[in-house]
Amino acid sequence: MRLYEYLLDRKYLILFYLLLMFFVTAVISLDPGGRVNMNNVIYINGVALFLFIIYLLGSFVFKQQFYRQFQKSLEENPGGIIHTMPTPGTYEQRLYRKLLEKIYLEQKNYLEKLYTQRKEDLEFTNSWVHEIKTPLATSHLLIENSRGKCPDGILDSLEEELVRMDGLVEQVLYYARRDDFAKDYFIQEHELKPLINELVKNHARTFISKKIRITIDRIDIMVLTDRKWLMFILSQVLSNSLKYTHEGGSISIYAEENTEEKRLVIVDNGIGIKAEDIGRVFDRGFTGYNGRIFSKSTGMGLYLARSLARKLGHEMTIESEFKKYTRVTIHFPRLGDYYRQVYRQVT
Repeated sequence: MRLYEYLLDRKYLILFYLLLMFFVTAVISLDPGGRVNMNNVIYINGVALFLFIIYLLGSFVFKQQFYRQFQKSLEENPGGIIHTMPTPGTYEQRLYRKLLEKIYLEQKNYLEKLYTQRKEDLEFTNSWVHEIKTPLATSHLLIENSRGKCPDGILDSLEEELVRMDGLVEQVLYYARRDDFAKDYFIQEHELKPLINELVKNHARTFISKKIRITIDRIDIMVLTDRKWLMFILSQVLSNSLKYTHEGGSISIYAEENTEEKRLVIVDNGIGIKAEDIGRVFDRGFTGYNGRIFSKSTGMGLYLARSLARKLGHEMTIESEFKKYTRVTIHFPRLGDYYRQVYRQVT
């Protein structure tokens, strides 16, 4: 607290003092008997002003010391300020402390209830995801066992829908786990080639049904990442490419590197993204122009992909030209920059 701020807080007291001294001086000066000398009036005013200034300065020093301790407590321990704030010295300060304690306890109880509710919701979500995987796996098995007994076109369409359901279930699971990410990842070097081969294999049926050509080139590089989380990220990106690429189109996957980073690029010649939508494709729930055409879009795939990529210390960028192409790039920093980036994202 600065002196001028303190004086502003005491403006009514200062105004009262000035009015009081003016009244006292007027009464003495207008005394018809003239029993008090004018020099004595000036002396009384001077002494009173001196004592009033001493009072203001003493009060300012006292309050400033309290506010400094309070500010230090706020900066060093904002979460536990109630336990570290200075002892109140006035009735007003005691009231403020009681008010802060009341607010602190109410907020603490609210956060505890919120945390408990969130924990219960997460447990339910995880349980639901694992439970729903069983009938999905059974449905896949039934379809395979029904080959030759039913028209393949119907079975293929049914299996595509089941695959899509699998993807949506995975989205729910990873979305629920994203805040507990730090407990469930292990960073080490992985070669991209087997990961990409597995990724393409997982989406092989869609490639075949839509007659989309796949080109894979220069992916024999090692990157620092977590295999499970990276596979989910890549699956979201590739699913988007397959969804928005017309039949007979093509998708290319290749890697690049320089002295600063390594990059994995996924390019398709699909419908592309409009210029006014490109800046928002990573926003949660944003579907844009393409989402209005493809009603099955949830707007969560790219949001989750970039969010999790950043938690891994990676970055994701996108370039596109409407009705021509879309290029998604995942940036893997080299070892020197990696730990600084992943620490920033996890913390």
